[in-house]
Amino acid sequence: MFKVMFICHGNICRSPMAEFILKKMVCERGIEKDFYIASSATSREEIRDGRGNPVYPPAKRELAAHGISCEGKRAVQLTREDYEKYDYLLCMDGNNLRNAKRIVGQDRENKLRLLLSYADGGDIADPWYCGNFDRTYEDIVRGCEGFLRYLGYEK
Repeated sequence: MFKVMFICHGNICRSPMAEFILKKMVCERGIEKDFYIASSATSREEIRDGRGNPVYPPAKRELAAHGISCEGKRAVQLTREDYEKYDYLLCMDGNNLRNAKRIVGQDRENKLRLLLSYADGGDIADPWYCGNFDRTYEDIVRGCEGFLRYLGYEK
């Protein structure tokens, strides 16, 4: 089983979008039993009194436009223990990657990567700043398709 953790700054836009996009992809391929997929934040900004905020409404709407539900998802923070629990810790951008390394410590097993390193490289567009949730969706799909190809799951 492949254990995958997607990581962004607040775990309310990009990383939960990636979590639920990949969940849909593996279900459509009939390989969901081969995966455990989750997402987390490098910050605690979206976590109050131990309870995370839900997925940001525009991100939720973008997922829904593609037939994807993220109901019940709330922000959680990445922990040092997640490094041992997951096989792949896939970050949305370079800042997330640096902050994730700070949280988990030394990346001895080379588990931390940028999601788009499995496609054409670069960072996933941050809709919190650019407002383009459709572009973010497309970036994530491209990264997830590349990741599945890397694992040997062609479309």
